[in-house]
Amino acid sequence: MPFHGVLPHRHHLFQPEPLHDIGVNDTHAWRLNPQHRHVYDKLQLALTQGLLAAPCGIDPLSMGINAATPLLVKPMTNLLGMSLEAQATTAGDLSTGQTQCAPGCFWGEYLVGDHTSTDCLVLAGKALWFAHTQGAAEKDQQRPIYWHIGVDLPHLEPTISDIIHTQLPGYTGLCNVEMIGGKVIEMHLRGSNGFFDFYGKHFVPAWVALADKRLWQALERIRTGYVYSLFGTAPLPANYAERAATQGVTVVPDTATFDRRAILYADTLAAAQHVAAILRHP
Repeated sequence: MPFHGVLPHRHHLFQPEPLHDIGVNDTHAWRLNPQHRHVYDKLQLALTQGLLAAPCGIDPLSMGINAATPLLVKPMTNLLGMSLEAQATTAGDLSTGQTQCAPGCFWGEYLVGDHTSTDCLVLAGKALWFAHTQGAAEKDQQRPIYWHIGVDLPHLEPTISDIIHTQLPGYTGLCNVEMIGGKVIEMHLRGSNGFFDFYGKHFVPAWVALADKRLWQALERIRTGYVYSLFGTAPLPANYAERAATQGVTVVPDTATFDRRAILYADTLAAAQHVAAILRHP
């Protein structure tokens, strides 16, 4: 059986193929994991951590929240990613209707602190391996401009292990846990596909062996680097690949996200920023 949802230019990374069906994007991961798909409900995920949150239609002031309190509004479930329809507001603006809250959305505490994303290989609900990534403080519509791959965040691992144990009992495979300020904001039954380039040649075979045979083999430390989002809708210059290559940067046009022109893969942040500036103003 194949991996499901692999983009054509990424097929080379997903070898060997598994015996069991594995979804590598949220659409297929949700479909193929009926027993564990509840983790995509971000409202329930917030409530299980004791965070203040409620569906749109519940007045935050009626729950004793001060009108000046910052809140974030977003869909309860979003399989398309990239902070779709997320917006920052206050309890007062939400209460008076100055901020529109669409059906299917909820409001919750506006969390502050480090934005992190961790891919985990899991055996029967136990996290065995962590690949930590740090999001930039600079954002575009709540989305980090870049992610620093391969950072050390051991202080987060007990929290991540605990929420995987409680939310994904019996689950084996790959999952992703996204956090802000040490609180979990999203869980996914897949990994961060755009970061797999940094995980080493043994990563996918270890993932497949875990999923197919319940066998675990330790992995080497992942390579550090940066994944930089070039947001906007203007076309890339014709010679973008050649110009980026002079800086050791790989540019992949993004055909899935309507307002992201490309994804840049670089060993250093300076190289990624330099190429991004060139592509913005060719």
